[in-house]
Amino acid sequence: MQIILLEKVINLGNLGDVVRVKDGYARNFLIPQRKARRATEAAIADFATRRAELEKVAAEKLAAAQAIGQKLAGLVLEIGQKAGVDGRLFGSVTNHDIADAMKAKGFVIEKASVRMPTGPLKMVGDHPVAVAVHTDVVVDINIRVVGEQA
Repeated sequence: MQIILLEKVINLGNLGDVVRVKDGYARNFLIPQRKARRATEAAIADFATRRAELEKVAAEKLAAAQAIGQKLAGLVLEIGQKAGVDGRLFGSVTNHDIADAMKAKGFVIEKASVRMPTGPLKMVGDHPVAVAVHTDVVVDINIRVVGEQA
């Protein structure tokens, strides 16, 4: 299916690109999330008239994301979790736990935006984690997992 992108999508294209994707990806994700429209003659003409407006909205989103990214830069979150004497956690710290801790600090971040390169954290200590505030703004933060005795 050919679609026209209404915003930048990672590994697919930028605003205004006409790309071909699998039907299910377009119908189930891109179109319901308002990231794309079917690339019909009418949709392309409509996009051409609204392009400046969409670019302005995209620039505002990017500026807001960069402001949040500057606040997040160098942030150290401390998360307490039950652990054994050897430093291994009973359970793990997931992206959901990190998103909740960030919400408690005043940052509204979706759990899907928290990128954990090594998977869930299972040891006490400091761990680097990337937070994708926007497709173009990725900030590294440190998670300090503190062990609580069971």
